[in-house]
Amino acid sequence: MSSSMTRTGRRARALILLLLAGVLTVALGAFGRPAPAARPEPSALGTAPAGALFESWKPPAGMPAHGTVTLLTGAERIPSSAGFAPRDASLYLPPAALVPDPPALPLVVFMMGQPGDPDPSSIQTAMDQLAAENRGLAPIVIVADQLGSEDENPACVDSAAYGGVETYFTKDIPAWARSHLRVLPSPSEWTIAGFSNGGGCALEWGVSDPGLWGNIVSIAGESYQGTEFPDEVLQQVFDGDDNAYEAAKPAARAALNAGRFDGHVAVFAAGDQDPFFTEQVALAAQITTSAGFQTQVFSVPGEDHVGSLPEGLLMTFGALFPHLGLAPPAG
Repeated sequence: MSSSMTRTGRRARALILLLLAGVLTVALGAFGRPAPAARPEPSALGTAPAGALFESWKPPAGMPAHGTVTLLTGAERIPSSAGFAPRDASLYLPPAALVPDPPALPLVVFMMGQPGDPDPSSIQTAMDQLAAENRGLAPIVIVADQLGSEDENPACVDSAAYGGVETYFTKDIPAWARSHLRVLPSPSEWTIAGFSNGGGCALEWGVSDPGLWGNIVSIAGESYQGTEFPDEVLQQVFDGDDNAYEAAKPAARAALNAGRFDGHVAVFAAGDQDPFFTEQVALAAQITTSAGFQTQVFSVPGEDHVGSLPEGLLMTFGALFPHLGLAPPAG
């Protein structure tokens, strides 16, 4: 199947699902994007506990059963410093972050797919379920936009065409998180993550800066930018420069940082009914394994591309929670 046919088919399926989701949102009035709300009071970066957080954490009486989602808009918006124009991000706070004197928690920055928008509902559902299994503990999650609009694809790099999307995710969001959230400071507690196109960017940035991101989560993600339509990405993002495109790919960036990934973790998932992205995930896992990451790959049974997201989130983050100190080791 040609890349253009693959892209067209995926977009058609995704748009149908988005339309159905809109109908359900109107009918049920409960699962849409969050309304604008005040951001929590700023607090300094936290300090790591002496041991794993799950060992010392005792949830106080009255801790909420569910986390909250805040739309970071208006004065609460995360600023973009290099010309990229993202849509509003959202902030998920787990139950453990909603109590007096909350513990410092790990940070996740998550991205959705293309076409699409930075909808936090899937993250909220998965993190609430995992938090319920772990005494309210889960990461603080920023769900942010790496596209700029539903159908654009900046391909995870700063460019003249789209502005500084990479700067937004690797400089602006981290700076905002450090100054506004009670998060743990170590790279081992920071995760860059995403679904589909967002998973490709997570791989890209996770291998580019070992001193920033200690972990990668990619659900049905690409192994490099524009795998389904590389000619378009080459022309639109890299202005036809093959060398620049090759240098920007995760395999090339991982090679530049060889020997710097000790203790880093990469977790992948794809639906077993999604052959294209199952292959992409396998290729991505080869990159992280070769680079020195502790790498784990999950197959989501009975699911296609879009359908892999809900269970894929539970599988990947369920595996990551012990590494983040939020749950005891498996077994």
